[in-house]
Amino acid sequence: MSPIRQLMLGRLILGGALAAAATPALAAGEPVTRLVDCRSGSCLLVSGRREDAAAPVAINGHAVPVDGARKWRVRLPVDTVRSWSLPHARTITVAVGGKASEARLPLGLLGRSERLTMLVVRAK
Repeated sequence: MSPIRQLMLGRLILGGALAAAATPALAAGEPVTRLVDCRSGSCLLVSGRREDAAAPVAINGHAVPVDGARKWRVRLPVDTVRSWSLPHARTITVAVGGKASEARLPLGLLGRSERLTMLVVRAK
């Protein structure tokens, strides 16, 4: 193999390793959140993995029933998440079997809504 191809292959492998290292939350099975539609309007879908399928799951200190076993998920109405969180929170605490971690909320989920009379956008 030519030295140029070896260098390119090395960069490709190293780039993949760096990308995996840059997303430890996904690699470690940390909980993730996203906004979804549900019967009550908008819900926060929280999903994650756990080693013990019977381990309890709590969000911001509140025990929640989850769907699934080792790969679990729960849907919470946004109003419930808002009442369990500090104003303008950007994360929620997810405890699985007593081990707690922070999960990022979708941007602006718990921010206040403002009525804008005008929005000016300028291109630079």
